[in-house]
Amino acid sequence: MAVRDDELPYLRRCVELAAEALDAGDEPFGSVLVSGDGTVLAEDHNRVASGDRTRHPEFELARWAAAHLTPGERAAATVYTSGEHCPMCAAAHAWVGLGRIVYVASSEQLTSWLAELGVAAPPVRPLPVSAIAPGVTVDGPVPELTDAIAALHRRFHRGRD
Repeated sequence: MAVRDDELPYLRRCVELAAEALDAGDEPFGSVLVSGDGTVLAEDHNRVASGDRTRHPEFELARWAAAHLTPGERAAATVYTSGEHCPMCAAAHAWVGLGRIVYVASSEQLTSWLAELGVAAPPVRPLPVSAIAPGVTVDGPVPELTDAIAALHRRFHRGRD
């Protein structure tokens, strides 16, 4: 399934949340959980600057969904996110039974940008969601928004636009 035009507002909100994370001194990632009928249920941005490196928005949304939604509601929901889930978040997504993932930028793109910026590799290999959660439908990247995400990562790691 390709990303539809009516999904772009959710993805733009993910970019806004990533910018909010950056403005708060955190890494620029943001995510939105949307019900099967298109209602925004929850949203969050990265909070790893707190010292807890597991405070990714995708992980927080998976926990929120487990606490607030039925299994059927979780399966019908979509997680929109600025960057493809890391392995930790992909596993949480699958274990909770959430539905589709739509991301702006892929892990491969992010890895390439960070390498260009001279950023050290993370302690966890940036595998695609399909390698961790093969049953989850995943769509992305979204070319019309990837430049905005790349710019946020440049600002975070270089302090410039």
